[in-house]
Amino acid sequence: MKAKIIISLCVCASFAILLIGASDNASVKFADGKLPDYIEFKIPPGWPKPPTNIFAKNKLSEQGFQLGKKLFYDTRLSKDGSHISCANCHQQFAAFATYDHDFSHGQNDQHTTRNAPALFNLAWMTSYHWDGGVNHIEVQPLSPITSPTEMAESLQNVLVKLRKDSVYPAMFKAAFGTDEINSQRMLKALAQFTGSIVSANSKYDKVMRGEARFTYGEENGYAIFKTNCAGCHPEPLFTDNSIRNNGLAINEYLKDYGRMKITGKPEDSLKFKVPSLRNVAVSFPYMHDGRFYSLGAVIDHYRKGMISSQPTLDPLLTKKIDINDRQKNELIYFLNTLTDTSITKNPRFAK
Repeated sequence: MKAKIIISLCVCASFAILLIGASDNASVKFADGKLPDYIEFKIPPGWPKPPTNIFAKNKLSEQGFQLGKKLFYDTRLSKDGSHISCANCHQQFAAFATYDHDFSHGQNDQHTTRNAPALFNLAWMTSYHWDGGVNHIEVQPLSPITSPTEMAESLQNVLVKLRKDSVYPAMFKAAFGTDEINSQRMLKALAQFTGSIVSANSKYDKVMRGEARFTYGEENGYAIFKTNCAGCHPEPLFTDNSIRNNGLAINEYLKDYGRMKITGKPEDSLKFKVPSLRNVAVSFPYMHDGRFYSLGAVIDHYRKGMISSQPTLDPLLTKKIDINDRQKNELIYFLNTLTDTSITKNPRFAK
């Protein structure tokens, strides 16, 4: 079993290298001499530099961004082409997560097996998906596009549909120099759109910049957060992008053991990526299986619901969070300040 997993990972890694290495638009020669309108990816003041430059071989441009946005909202990336797009599982008003559903609806009304994670600040991530099984932003869309329970399509069929469209050839030419439509360019354009979604303008951010003030309850909640939550959710990203076991009981229906599914190692059992707490008030339900529908339920898990006997439980969670009900409410007040309407209501990211 372990050998099969390793072989599968090697094949996927080789395929990924082929895809992302086959086309480098940073060195493309534009035949007509008309270059795209290149965009500088700006790091918010006081933020750390991303661990890698996701645009190093995929130079960000307005034309590439707009192409990526059109692809993101295009239902033709799915098999039936009628109603399933990237945006169906990643809704803008929910910080590009799935609002109010534990699992998303895919092809033939099938359900996914994990809650759709929010899409923002991807430039600071080194791995994607709940188990960290993808390590490059340009490869990330392959899984949902080809999954039989999600978009259930093949790359070849997607490209056939895009080539028949009257608009796409000109958009690909404007972004990449020629009207050739291939999988490398499609994935690069999607990466330009999703990689540009930066959440850095919530009330919390305005307070940090001296443009606003916390209420009394929010201030208390911030102090509680720094004492009890910042170990796994450090500012300003509110995640350390690590993969940890947070003491959840196994979902007996899904039998999802997280990272261990990728590595085959028992020490990775029940480990999942630490999500960002930014926009957490609008991106429920929570956890990899969407089992909690309120912030209060999540906090109660850490107060009294963790299974401390699990051998892979993260060391930071061996002691439950000791806060009373008033402090719990104040913590929620603070978490609400992390909602960033500059992405959830921004027309630039809308269809």
